[in-house]
Amino acid sequence: MFSRTLNQSDTTSTDNLRRLLILRTIVLLSEIVVLVLATTALSLPLPVVPITLVILTYACFNIISWQRLRLCSGGIGVNEFFVQLLSDVIVLSALLYFSGGSTNPFISLFLLPLVIAAAILPARYVWGMAVLVISSYSLLMFYYLPLPPLHGEPGSGFGLHVLGMWFGFILSTGLIVFFVARMAHSLRERDRFLNEAREQAMRNQHLVAMGTLATGAAHELGTPLSTMAVLANELRRDRADDEDIVEKAEMFRSQLERCKRILSDITASTGLVRPEGGGIVSIENYLEEIAGLLRDSRPGVRVACDFNGPRPSPQILADKTLTQALLNVLNNAADASIEDVLMDARWSDEHLTLSINDRGKGITPAVQAAAGTPFFTTKSSGQGLGLYLARAVLERFGGGVTLHNRKGGGVQAMIELPLSAIRVKAS
Repeated sequence: MFSRTLNQSDTTSTDNLRRLLILRTIVLLSEIVVLVLATTALSLPLPVVPITLVILTYACFNIISWQRLRLCSGGIGVNEFFVQLLSDVIVLSALLYFSGGSTNPFISLFLLPLVIAAAILPARYVWGMAVLVISSYSLLMFYYLPLPPLHGEPGSGFGLHVLGMWFGFILSTGLIVFFVARMAHSLRERDRFLNEAREQAMRNQHLVAMGTLATGAAHELGTPLSTMAVLANELRRDRADDEDIVEKAEMFRSQLERCKRILSDITASTGLVRPEGGGIVSIENYLEEIAGLLRDSRPGVRVACDFNGPRPSPQILADKTLTQALLNVLNNAADASIEDVLMDARWSDEHLTLSINDRGKGITPAVQAAAGTPFFTTKSSGQGLGLYLARAVLERFGGGVTLHNRKGGGVQAMIELPLSAIRVKAS
């Protein structure tokens, strides 16, 4: 998740620079069109040579920036982005110097790099850009080459000035809407990924806390379980002549052994010892075994299975934590409708889609939104951890689980799981 968030941040900065270069290309084309119209249709005696040199320099810098963007494998830093905006202000100042300075109707274009900086850069860069554009505007009030009157008549250029102001306003509005709106979308996407990362970090903290508690409980329970096992053996030996006592002592001892195995699995899953997987098995047999585990632990449950996919099915390593996660979801379905649970599995060589369906009461939108969060449950005796742990385990393998109301009543738990993390590759 954190890696994905960093990649998203790099993508956002790269996309912002790409949009800036697109905007700059539009501005370049507009400058060329305006220069051609001013010198041909309006016959304004502008200093064409220096203006053309500025535009050509600007175009070359834009081409170099496109090449830099194409070859850039990482994200674009704020310093580099600020330099790009700085170049836009410098070029705009040079063009305005040769075409009337502050009297040029396109002087409002100074606001464009300031708006862009305010949208995506830290405050210190925004203040720096504000100082720069204000200084440039102020200097152009005193230092510039004045625009000559249209057709040599004083006052004849006012209408042209108004028209230029209108065109400059239209251009600025269009560019701001194009750039800032798309940039705001990128920022919202980045915020969404950051929120997901924070939620994932909180889930990981919960899992670490529960793992620590589970490990401590396993350690503390080991001694009394061993003591009870010794007492059960002594009881069976001392009352060997009483078949009923021997049978109950044997059952007691077998249950104690089962408790020990469960505690060993808890300890193994927390990473204190090397965990033992369930061996290599086909995905079809693995799902059949999980359904069998549910039937063994809850004899009254009726589980129907519908499996479809290429045969022979892919070979996987039966991870114990994944097994427990799927059992948690199956137990939830059995709690809702003990006599009508359906496992519907579809797989390919790379992916498994598992649907676990019940015929219970269904879920409300509020429950659907909160399901899978720690300690949230709709059961009177539940702890609210089964679906939460199942989701955490599935996300660790790159998958996920979502809940939907089932047509005809009940809930459908849809599990998506890529097999790349557990599939056994052919040697």
